[in-house]
Parts: sequence; C-alpha cells; structure tokens
Amino acid sequence: MFIVMGAALWGTIGFFVQGLYEYGLTPLQVVTVRVTFAAIILLVILLIKNPSLLKIQKQDYKYFIGTGIFSIVFFNWCFFTAIQETSLSVAAVLLYTGPAFVTIISRILFKEWLTNRKLLALFLTLMGCTLVIGLFPLDQSKISLFGVVVGLGSGLGYALYSIFGKYALAKYDSQTVTAYTFIFASVALLPVSGLWQNENLLTAIPFWSYGISLGLFPTVLAYLLYTKGLEKVETSRASISATIEPVVATCIGIFLFGDLLTTWQLIGIISILLAVLFVQEKPKKVLETNERKCQTL
Repeated sequence: MFIVMGAALWGTIGFFVQGLYEYGLTPLQVVTVRVTFAAIILLVILLIKNPSLLKIQKQDYKYFIGTGIFSIVFFNWCFFTAIQETSLSVAAVLLYTGPAFVTIISRILFKEWLTNRKLLALFLTLMGCTLVIGLFPLDQSKISLFGVVVGLGSGLGYALYSIFGKYALAKYDSQTVTAYTFIFASVALLPVSGLWQNENLLTAIPFWSYGISLGLFPTVLAYLLYTKGLEKVETSRASISATIEPVVATCIGIFLFGDLLTTWQLIGIISILLAVLFVQEKPKKVLETNERKCQTL
C-alpha cells in the first residue's frame, strides 16, 4: 500500500508541472525545481525530527550518487530527450520498461525469482501502459533510433532507483535514503540548470506555490512512501506495483483537464490494475513461506 500510494502521488506531477511551464521554464529547470525544493523540505523535516538520520559514511556516497544522479537526474534527462526525439506517447511507454529492467537486474543481483505471476504482471503492465498513453493502435510514423535508445535509457534510470535504493536501505533509514537522493540530485543539477538567470521567478508567489507543492506532494511524500515500501517488498514486485502511476495521471487528465477516456485507455487501466493484483502474494502464502523458513532455521 505504501508503494501504491507513493506511485499515485507521482501521477499528480503533471498538475504542478503545467503551472511551472507557464513561467517559461525548460524541462531541465522544472526537474531542478522539483529536486531542490524536495531536498530543502527533507532537510528541514529531518533536522527538526531526528538530525541523526542525516549522518552517513563517506564510503556510502556511491549509493546516493546512484539514486540521485544515475537514477533521478539520468532518467529525467533521457525522458525529456526521448519526448523531443519521438513523442510523449512513445517516450512514456519506453519509460515504463522500468519494471522489466528491475525484474531482470534483481534476478542477477538479488537472486529474486522470475515467477509466473511476475512474468504475467510484467506483460499486463507493458500492455496496459501502451494502451493508457494512447500508443495503440500504433501509427506508421518512423521513430528515430536515438529516440528509442534514450527512451530505453529513461526506463533503465527509472529502474536504478529501486536497485540502488535496496542497497542503501540495508544500512540506512528510508528517510535518509530519500533525503540524500534529492540532495545529490540538486547539487548536480543546480550549476547547469540556468534557473537563476530568470530573476522574475523570485518575486512570483505562484511560482513558489507550485514549486513547493511539486517538491512536497509528488516528490517528498511519494518517494518516502515508495522507499518505505521497498523495506518490505522485493524490488521487482515494488516496481510493477508502482506502474499504477499512469492510471492516476490519466484520471487527473480526464477529471481536471477534460481529456476523453477511450476504450483502449480503459482496457489499459484495467490491465495495470490486474498486474498490481497479480504481483501481490496472498497473505496465507507469505505466512506459509515464513513458517517454512523458521522451521528450516
């Protein structure tokens, strides 16, 4: 449930991003606003609540370089580049190849089993995402090879958060992992974003409202919930469950921006919801597995 709630909050990001685009910000600058406000909010929360959570060892910087730069920064750059090279629909489908990358990498690194349930959930997820964003029925326009490569790169970057996050969670609290993810991301982005060249932003109250909201709801709260869920759930299972995000985004488009829901999108939403259900183990099965482990020990 933590993972699903976090993914649902991610689905609201378009509402806040549209508000920031009205100020002429580039996609890279919007990402910078997102991670910077998130880093500030998390720092304030942890300084007040429990400053000891901000203590990390230098040898563990590699984990947060992984979650912050190789994941957050890399997948955003790839995603926005894929939009420019192909289209939003194609880029979104390629982004949601993330669960496939997580499942494959988790099999190699964490020895997680590729069960029939996971394989079926992966199939339903990819099919559902394709339908929700409107890629199917597919047109016959040509897609650049570079666009496909960076699009798949966005899926890989998206997946790397679960991978690096799993390693970091072995030593640190989920709040620590989330905070340093955005601290490292903001440190990497601020010098190259050119955000401070737009002096009018500093006096625009709506900009601060959109920026703080973007940093808080679909970022801080979303990642805290998702990272907390990773403590109890396999990375492959978590990543597939998180694909409920495009369902939420589609619903927001329908009810807030007047988008029409096609039959194909409805089928896609149902496919994604079924994938989330399939990937969850039944409580009885989990209990039986734990009992067998205890007996073995």
